[in-house]
Amino acid sequence: MSVIHEKNCKNLNPITDVSTGEIACRSCGSVILEKAVELGPEMVGLSKEEYESNTRVGRKLSLKLSDMGLSTIIQKNNKDSTGKSLSSENARIFHRLRLWDRNSRYRQEQKSFIKAFTLLDGIKTKLGLPEPVVEKSAYLFRKASAKKILSGRSTVGILCATVYMACRLTSTPRTIQDIALAGNVKKKYLQGVCRFLMQELDINPETFSPIDFVERVAKAVKVGNKTRLDALKMISAVQNKGISTSKNPMAIAAAVVHLAATANNEKISQIKIAQASGISAVTIRDRAKEIRQKMGGEI
Repeated sequence: MSVIHEKNCKNLNPITDVSTGEIACRSCGSVILEKAVELGPEMVGLSKEEYESNTRVGRKLSLKLSDMGLSTIIQKNNKDSTGKSLSSENARIFHRLRLWDRNSRYRQEQKSFIKAFTLLDGIKTKLGLPEPVVEKSAYLFRKASAKKILSGRSTVGILCATVYMACRLTSTPRTIQDIALAGNVKKKYLQGVCRFLMQELDINPETFSPIDFVERVAKAVKVGNKTRLDALKMISAVQNKGISTSKNPMAIAAAVVHLAATANNEKISQIKIAQASGISAVTIRDRAKEIRQKMGGEI
């Protein structure tokens, strides 16, 4: 531990004051600048006395907030905590602080963060994204901003691309079509932005597995429990044979659900599966035909 009074005190004997978070020397009484960090949980009481006795208050830091939760509020009236008016010199200092604080909140980068993270909250609600995906998306957006690649590009497009990349990095099954619809951008445009960001940020996330989407499609078309279990067994066999390699995972999942429903004599039309999965009926038929040919008598 580095201390500033080490030269003046030969017998350094630090002790921590748990009420103030200060670390002082037991021998000479000098206070070390480092603060003690409280690692325990914040105990929020129900009564006013218990609440006011808490030593740590405020919301947690979050990357999805434009200021990461470290906002500043400088009151307009030039008075101190006791209600006394500030001196003319201090009034001038606080006037300049207010100007700097206002300019920092309204600079271009901050405006982009406010717009992007407001949209991020909307996408989170529409798609039911977990908190780790939201934080990862905000981190990737800030990383893109730090590399100065937002200028001249759509903030909405970049944000939607970071959401899709975060879903792939955290293995949260959401298709690029889902995110395009939630963000109101074109799928083809979003695909181009994703490729651009992956190259600029040097990120190569793994593709989704078709098994991640089988449950989703089966639940959407309301197939029986036996059909759902057969589809899960079939998708494992399809993956083991490498049939799903370089194929759209949602298309493979939709084709497997179609094959399992047909095998169990469930009347689920391809149009219904296509609407639930976002994959055309033609593609589902092609993937199903390919699976039948390569699996042979195993299905």
